[in-house]
Amino acid sequence: MNSDQLQGQWLQLKGSIKQQWGKLTDDDLIYIGGTRDNLVGRIQERYGIQREEADRRVKQWMDGRAA
Repeated sequence: MNSDQLQGQWLQLKGSIKQQWGKLTDDDLIYIGGTRDNLVGRIQERYGIQREEADRRVKQWMDGRAA
């Protein structure tokens, strides 16, 4: 899955994102709005991890969704 697919399928993916990253709030999901960079940034903030680690986790999740 790439960034365009994330944005295009945002409404369907929000539930899966909340399952994967339970610390994200509904307000976070509104802010993210299907944008990969915003998703990475919010995960970084909520989980207190480095941006590179958050980016790696999002990439891993997106790759798993594409399978």
